[in-house]
Amino acid sequence: MNINEYKKLGFKLTAQRLAIIKFLEGNTTHPSAYEIYKAVKRKFPTMSFATVYYTLNKLKDQHLITELTTDATKKRFDPNTSPHHHIICLKCKKIKDIFNDLVINLEQVQKEGYQIISNHIEFFGFCPKCRKKIKGGRKK
Repeated sequence: MNINEYKKLGFKLTAQRLAIIKFLEGNTTHPSAYEIYKAVKRKFPTMSFATVYYTLNKLKDQHLITELTTDATKKRFDPNTSPHHHIICLKCKKIKDIFNDLVINLEQVQKEGYQIISNHIEFFGFCPKCRKKIKGGRKK
């Protein structure tokens, strides 16, 4: 998205907000607001956490990012708003995108009158790095 498109959405584009947007572009780490704050604050030491949070909420309200609530202790943000799912490591909390189509029969739910407008499925397990640590730490 270019600067003019953000302006059309009512964004006041300060240098700090542009830095937040740039940090999110193509970011696949699903960062928390605090992680974004730490990264952008290096370039803008006077930036407040409130600026990050406000910008994230504006982007979320415009459906330009998705807020993930996979961790009860902190929200994470995903700049990829295309339909996809996630797998979350139970040990290190790393989140990875899954783009496979999953076929689930929801005929009964629709018969009951629900209108499905979106979906999101989360898988939980251990990433290869954590599996290796767990396996290596076991006594035989």
